[in-house]
Amino acid sequence: MKNQMTMFDISEQTNGQSISNVASVPQRSPFRYPGGKTWLIPTVRKWLKQEKKIANELIEPFAGGGIVSLTAAFEKLAKQIIMVEMDEEIAAVWEVIFNGKNQWLADKIYSYDLTHANVKAELENPNKELQDIAFCTILKNRVFHGGIIAKGSGMIKNGENGKGLSSRWYPKTLRDRILSINFVKDKIKFITGDAFNVLEQNLSNESAYFFIDPPYTIAGKRLYTYFDINHEKLFELTSKLKGKFMLTYDDTPEIRQLADKYNLQYRTIPMKTTLHFEKNELIISDNFLWWENSTSPRSFT
Repeated sequence: MKNQMTMFDISEQTNGQSISNVASVPQRSPFRYPGGKTWLIPTVRKWLKQEKKIANELIEPFAGGGIVSLTAAFEKLAKQIIMVEMDEEIAAVWEVIFNGKNQWLADKIYSYDLTHANVKAELENPNKELQDIAFCTILKNRVFHGGIIAKGSGMIKNGENGKGLSSRWYPKTLRDRILSINFVKDKIKFITGDAFNVLEQNLSNESAYFFIDPPYTIAGKRLYTYFDINHEKLFELTSKLKGKFMLTYDDTPEIRQLADKYNLQYRTIPMKTTLHFEKNELIISDNFLWWENSTSPRSFT
C-alpha cells in the first residue's frame, strides 16, 4: 500500500454526517489509544441498534484500546463480546483486567510515584510478570508522546502546560476506569491472538456483529507494533462474513479499489485528528440501511 491520502469535500461526501463531539462519549478505556475510535461511537451505536434489539454477539478482532467493546458492554448493546488483540503489551493489560489482578493494577497506578527515575527503573526491569507488563504498558501509554507504545517513541518532556510526565497521568481516573470494568467483565471474553484466525473461525456466524478496525495503511507503521497486515486478505475475509460488519479504514484510492474489488459498500465520515486536522475515513459495511434511515438514535430494552 502507498502512504497517500485523497481528501474529499466533507459536506458532499458524508450524507450530512457531522464530526462527533468526543467529549460527549463516556471514556471507558484505560488507554489513551492512537487511532482509537471514541469519535466513532455515536455511529457504532446506530450500527449495533439496526435490528432494534440487543445484538447477540459483538466481535472486535483488532481490539486495541477497546472503546467499542467496552461501550457495547456498558450500554447493553450486545449480550456477549469477544475482544482480540495480538500485541503482547496491550493484551497483557486486558488479560489482567479481565482474567487477573485488576485490583492490583488499579492500586499500583493509584499509588505510583511518577518520576523520571521511577519510570526508567520500571521500564528497564528485566524480570516482569504479566501484571508488571500490564502496568508498564499503561505507564508508557500515558508518559510517551501521543500514547504511542511502539518502538521509537519516547517520554514526554514538557507536556501540557509544562506538566511534563504527569500531563496524561490521571491515577484516580485510571483506577476508577479499571475497577468499573468489573461490572461488565462477565460479558466480555478476551483472546490474545490473531484477528485473521478469529475472522476465519467465524465466517458463518450469522448472529455476530463484527467491528473491524485494523492498523491503517498510512499511520500504522508509526503507531503500532503489529502494523504490517495483509489488507487484501482482510477485505477478502470480510466479504465472506455471514454476520453484520463494520470495517473502518483511511480513505485512500487503494482502499476504495479493494472495496470495489470485493463488492463492498462504503461511505465516508469526517473526523478530527488529535491535532484537530479534519479528514475523512471510510466506513465499509454489509448494508447501510442503518446509516441512511437513522436520523436519531434508536432505543430498545
